[in-house]
Amino acid sequence: MKISNTERSDVLIQALPYIQKYGGKTVVIKYGGNAMVDEQLKAAVMKDIVLLTLVGIHVVLVHGGGPEIDEMLQKNGKQSRYINGLRYTDAETMEIVQMVLAGKVNKQLVQLLQNSGGNAVGACGLDAGLLVAQKLQTEPDLGLVGEIVRVNTTLITDALRVGYIPVVATIAGGEDNEVYNINADTAAARLAAELGAEKLILMTDTPGLLRDKNDESTLIHEVNISEVPALKNQGIISGGMIPKIDCCVEGIRRGIKRANIIDGRIPHAILIEMFSDEGVGTMFI
Repeated sequence: MKISNTERSDVLIQALPYIQKYGGKTVVIKYGGNAMVDEQLKAAVMKDIVLLTLVGIHVVLVHGGGPEIDEMLQKNGKQSRYINGLRYTDAETMEIVQMVLAGKVNKQLVQLLQNSGGNAVGACGLDAGLLVAQKLQTEPDLGLVGEIVRVNTTLITDALRVGYIPVVATIAGGEDNEVYNINADTAAARLAAELGAEKLILMTDTPGLLRDKNDESTLIHEVNISEVPALKNQGIISGGMIPKIDCCVEGIRRGIKRANIIDGRIPHAILIEMFSDEGVGTMFI
């Protein structure tokens, strides 16, 4: 579709106050879901991130890699197992998680950002004590799934200061010398809070929070975190949306100004959310 020069200028004018608002600020983006496996969507995400950095926004990319982990487990004759939305992680699975996230996926994303004109550097929670965790105590037991007890942001802030886009794989070291699998939404929210981020964006495979999960026209555009308990009681927040929204709530309570759940299936959803009046998805304040 061709657009006129006037329409192009209107887009830029609408974006200007948002560029001014976020210039020099930090935005943490959790990247996962369909946007990670669809090549066109992946290319759009990389371009969005590079554009944000070119207008002076500090971007930290935190990623998962569920489909790639599932594929590698299958190749090794292991079945993926989930409990309450979290991957059961025994010692053998943890080795594969570490190999896939820190070795394969992380470096692929760094290369894609570089090829899109950005300067990126990969890291995982083990590097420079970025994420320190302890075993997450649950019933039933989840194995080597961890909860973050300490964050050292020095590596990230140093990278941002010299113009790099940090790309973070969410595995963490334990003081017991174990390596722990960390939920990527949880890690992104905690890292955003510790960095004093202006905004946290969680990319998902849904439009956001819906009043009726079967009707995308019932999207709730803005939620005050004080409303979350009532929305849970009404069943509006349920299933796999619960941990994502809990991460947003925790992040806001720790000082993030805005947290957004956006639809990663929409090309350039990040730019639409950051630079348009309408935005996209659900914003938590």
